[in-house]
Amino acid sequence: MEKVYSSLSEIQKDIYNNQTTCVSLVNDYLKRIEDNQHLNAFLEVFKEEALQKAKIIDEKIANKTAGKLAGMVIGLKDNICYQNHKISAASKILENFESLFSATVVERLIAEDAIIIGRLNCDEFAMGSSNENSAYGNVLNPIDNTRVPGGSSGGSAVAVKANLCLVALGSDTGGSIRQPASFCDLVGLKPTYGRVSRHGLIAYASSFDQIGPFSNNIEDAAIVMEVMAGGDEYDSTCSNREVPKYSEKLATPQKLKITYFKNYIENDGLDAEIKAKFYETIDFLKDAGHEVVATEFPYLDYLVPTYYVLTTAEASSNLARYDGIHFGYRSPQAFDLESTYLKSRSEGFGDEVKRRIMLGTYVLSAGYYDAYYGKGQKVRRVLKEKTDEILNQYDFVLMPTSPGTPFKIGEQVDDPIKMYLEDIYTVQANLVGLPAISLPLGQHSNGLPFGIQVMGKSFDEEGLLAFSKYLMDNN
Repeated sequence: MEKVYSSLSEIQKDIYNNQTTCVSLVNDYLKRIEDNQHLNAFLEVFKEEALQKAKIIDEKIANKTAGKLAGMVIGLKDNICYQNHKISAASKILENFESLFSATVVERLIAEDAIIIGRLNCDEFAMGSSNENSAYGNVLNPIDNTRVPGGSSGGSAVAVKANLCLVALGSDTGGSIRQPASFCDLVGLKPTYGRVSRHGLIAYASSFDQIGPFSNNIEDAAIVMEVMAGGDEYDSTCSNREVPKYSEKLATPQKLKITYFKNYIENDGLDAEIKAKFYETIDFLKDAGHEVVATEFPYLDYLVPTYYVLTTAEASSNLARYDGIHFGYRSPQAFDLESTYLKSRSEGFGDEVKRRIMLGTYVLSAGYYDAYYGKGQKVRRVLKEKTDEILNQYDFVLMPTSPGTPFKIGEQVDDPIKMYLEDIYTVQANLVGLPAISLPLGQHSNGLPFGIQVMGKSFDEEGLLAFSKYLMDNN
């Protein structure tokens, strides 16, 4: 019976004590991937290549020249580029497209000897909260196969939860890392906007997207962030500020000032057991001597509408290039320029992506631009100023990650509004560009997990990770 590892430190300890090798680790993961094909987490497994890489790293370990991620096996969401490998954003329109370059995050992970084992299923173009929008079928939640794993990075969450890789990368536009982390009982981190390069990430909404890790613990999230973060000449929105050694700064924090938004918790849409666990967490913090104060965030009702107005506008613009001429699938029925655009896009995109492109095109159209897009940007500024004002007084904001536990596959497919409201607690961090993390702190009486979310100050991943470790250690 092979040993199942849940942390890099455990793996490295066994490697350096000659208890295991990278090759046998990769073989174990490959066997589990084979045994769990029904989950539909992987779109492609890089079997030969991962084994080859493992062999090289074993040699480096023997020569004492291995990087800090030696022994870490990672999966990539299918919207993160890896040179000479396919990437499709789980869409028919990019079927069989091969990337000519690697994303900056991929280059940095490989430079520290991480092993990339495959590409992971997701909602098409990262649009969705349930992973039911992939052109390659649903991903199943490993805890209960009748339920969704969350979206859009569902394949990434499932791969880590089912031990098909140690860590996986996802992208988070409005909760696409944190919500699946909550549904799959994992740590899911969305960094500050600009902390991690977006070069090589297929864009959904460029002013919202961030790449981040799924892991079983805070230590692994911290070391992956340490490797990935930092300036990049290929991404002008990426910050050049120095990257702290997050993995060495996880000490228990001093007494903190924490707030939570009362109107978020007393909301009828929030599951009663999640609410109870939330208050239990607050009581623990108060008993431990931290200051926890209830405040109100008056703009809760504006978060989801503002998010969807702005992200669909950016999606409409970003996805214009997939037209059957520049990139992507070209309809065999096309016979002139107009029919090439029309048929290629109609046949190549799925329903949810088409819905959002149409919404975004409407928002940006002449006559509506100021009323929707212009107004949306003004509201975003108000949301940011109010959130910053609160975080000037407090270290962290505590909130639920999701209003409920994982729902059944097919349960919300016909109700886009209900599906969009799944993001009610996660979109704030993306709208205002702040770091946020979902922590696997809750177990519901229905046997399903749920997360508690922490949002921190801009570029304070260091404090956020240390506080998160403290919460997990004391849960």
